[in-house]
Amino acid sequence: MSEKIQQNEHRPPPPPPPRQPPRGAGEREATAAPPRNIFVAWLVVLGMITAMLFMLNSGGLQGNVQEITAAEFDACVTNRSITKCEILCDAAKGIASISGERLDGKKKVRFRLNRRYSDALDKQLLDNGVPVKFPSTFWSEVLFQALPIVLFIGLLYFIFMRTAKSAGMGAMNFGKSRARMLSQDKQKVTFANVAGIKEAMEEVEEIISFLKAPQKFQKLGGRIPKGVLLLGPPGTGKTLLAKSIAGEAGVPFFSISGSDFIEMFVGVGASRVRDMFEQGKKHAPCIIFIDEIDAVGRSRFTGIGGGHDEREQTLNALLVEMDGFETSDGVIIIAATNRPDVLDPALLRPGRFDRTIVIDLPTLDGREEILRLHAKKLTLGPNADLRRIARGTPGFSGADLANLLNEAALLAARQDKAAVEMNDLEEARDKVLWGRERRSRAMDDKERRITAWHESGHALVQVLLEHTEPVHKVTIIPRGMALGATMSLPEKDVLNKTRSQLRDELVVLMGGRIAEKLHTGDISTGARMDIRMASRIARHMVCEYGMSDDLGAQAFGENQELMFLGREVSRTQNYSEETARRIDSDVTGLLHEAFARADKLINDHRRQLEQVVERLLDVETMDGRDVDDLVKHGRVLTEDERKAQEKTEDGERKTEDGTPQAEDGQTVGQSDSAAPLPPVVPLPPVPPSGGAV
Repeated sequence: MSEKIQQNEHRPPPPPPPRQPPRGAGEREATAAPPRNIFVAWLVVLGMITAMLFMLNSGGLQGNVQEITAAEFDACVTNRSITKCEILCDAAKGIASISGERLDGKKKVRFRLNRRYSDALDKQLLDNGVPVKFPSTFWSEVLFQALPIVLFIGLLYFIFMRTAKSAGMGAMNFGKSRARMLSQDKQKVTFANVAGIKEAMEEVEEIISFLKAPQKFQKLGGRIPKGVLLLGPPGTGKTLLAKSIAGEAGVPFFSISGSDFIEMFVGVGASRVRDMFEQGKKHAPCIIFIDEIDAVGRSRFTGIGGGHDEREQTLNALLVEMDGFETSDGVIIIAATNRPDVLDPALLRPGRFDRTIVIDLPTLDGREEILRLHAKKLTLGPNADLRRIARGTPGFSGADLANLLNEAALLAARQDKAAVEMNDLEEARDKVLWGRERRSRAMDDKERRITAWHESGHALVQVLLEHTEPVHKVTIIPRGMALGATMSLPEKDVLNKTRSQLRDELVVLMGGRIAEKLHTGDISTGARMDIRMASRIARHMVCEYGMSDDLGAQAFGENQELMFLGREVSRTQNYSEETARRIDSDVTGLLHEAFARADKLINDHRRQLEQVVERLLDVETMDGRDVDDLVKHGRVLTEDERKAQEKTEDGERKTEDGTPQAEDGQTVGQSDSAAPLPPVVPLPPVPPSGGAV
C-alpha cells in the first residue's frame, strides 16, 4: 500500500461546510497545551522582585547617595540647608535611618545616615524648620515576611505543574481523551493516495456511502457496521486506509493509539475511553481510529504475562461504549493491529467489530501501482523500469517500496545525476534487501576465487533446473554480512509451491558448497546459511506439507506462530520417538538427494561453470542474462541477438495453443525445458565463504 498522491478516476465529493467546534473543545485544548515562554515569564518575575528589593534597600535608583556623619547632619540642620528629610525608625533597635536632600551651594545632594533616634533629635529638627516625613513601613515588612513563603510555594507549584504536564497528567485533563482530530484542510487524504489494495477499498466504500447519506441505509432498516478491524502486516497502510475513508466521506477523523489509554492509575484509561466517545458524538458523523488496539484489547485472563487491572478496566469500558452507542450517531470505530491472535473474543463479536478487513502485502501489480504512485514525486530516467523493480521485490510492503524509491533518489542525488536511473533503483533494492556494498572489506585473491566458485555454483544450477525462477544478478562484492550473493527475479507472485519446486530449491542451495569443493577439494563455513535454509525447507516438506513418500500426507508438530509477523512461539511434539526417527530419515534423504543432483549437474557442466567463474572474477557483478547466455550458448549475446531471441520466444508462446509444426516434424517450443517456469520466492543472499553470514 502506498502513501503518495495519484489522480483518482472519480472526482472526490465536495467537502461539507465547516463545523463549529462544540463549546469546551477549544478550552480543553488550551488547557492541555503547555504554556509558552514560561521561562521568560519567570525571568521577568524574578527581575521585578530583584528591582523591588534593591529599591527598598537603597532608597531607589536615583543618582548617587552621600553617606554623612551625625556631626555633618547637625551642621546642615543648623544651617537650614536640608530641603527634604525622611526618617525610618526601627523601634526594636532604636536606630533611625535618615535620608533626604541638602543644598550644597546651588546643587541638591542626596544624603543618608543612621543614628540613634531621640526626642532631642526630634526637637532639633522642629526648631530649625526641617520638613520631616515618617513613611509607613507596613507594606515593606509584609513583603519581606511573605516574599520567601510566596517564592517557595511558587517554586513548588512550577515544578509540579511542569512535571505533571510533561507526563500528560494535568489536573484538568488527567482523565480526558488524547484523541487528536485530523485537520482535513491542511492535507486531505483520499483514495487517490492509496494503491495496491483494491479489495480493501471496495469493502469500505459502503462505510463512505453511509457517512455521506445515512438515510439511504436507515430507511431500509439496515445499519452500518459499528466497528471495522483492519488486519495486516506492518507497513501495509492500515492507518492510511482509515484516513482515506475520512477524507472521502469528508467527516472529522480522530486518531489515538491504544497505548494512550494505559496509565499507572486504575480507572484513568476507562475515563479516557468515555471521553473519547463523548467527543465522537459531539462531532458526529465522524471516524475514531484506534491504532495498535492490541495494546488495550488483549485477551483477559489468558495466563500469559499476568493480570493488569488498569488494562482490563479500560477494555471493559471500551466494550461497553462500543455496545452502548447507536450507529445513528454516525460514529464508526476503525482499529488496526497486526496481532489479531491476542485480541479478546468479546471485542471481535458482532455488534462491536462487525467487519474484519485483511490488508495483506501487495501483489506484483499492486507493487507496480505503489511504485508508480511514489515515483510521481521523483524525476525518473528513460530507462527506469518499475515493473522490473516490482518483480524483484516480493514480500515488500508499501512502506518498504516508499523507502526503496527514497534510497534510489538519495543515491542519484549523491552522484549529482539529473534523474533517477535504473541502476539507482537496482542498487536501492539490493541495499534494502541485503545491505549496502562493502567494498572496503578487503578479500585476497584466494577468498575472491572461492567466493566466485560458490556463487557461480548457485547460478549454474539455478539456470539448468526447470522449476526455478530466473537469475537476476550474481555478485562477489560483500554486501551486508555476506561475501557474495546470487539474486533471483520472479516473473510473478507465488501463491503455492509444488514438491518439484521445493526439491529444485534444495538443489540450488547445495550448488554453492559443491562448486566450492570442486575448486578447493575442501569445504568451508561459507555454506552454513545454505545448509540451514535447506534443512528448514526439507523439514517443512516432511512435517507440514505432507510431501514424504514414506510418511504420507501427515502433519507433525503443532506450531504457535504470531499471525502477520511470521515468528514461531513454540512447537509441540505430538508424535512418538519412532516417528521422529522416520522424520529425520526422510529429511536426510531429501538433503542427500539434492546434494547428489547438484553434484551431477555441476560435474556435467564444469566448462560452463568455469566460464561463469572467470567472468565473475573479471566484472565482480554479472547480470542474470549474462549467466544464462554463458550456460546455454557459451558466450554473452549482444542486445540485438537477445531481442531476436525474445521475439522468437514470444511468437512461440502466442501460438502455443495451436502447436505449430516445424519443418523437421517436431513441435515448436516443446522440449525438456520448454514448459513455463513457475517462479518461487527469491533466494536471500548466500554467504559464500569465510563463515560470514
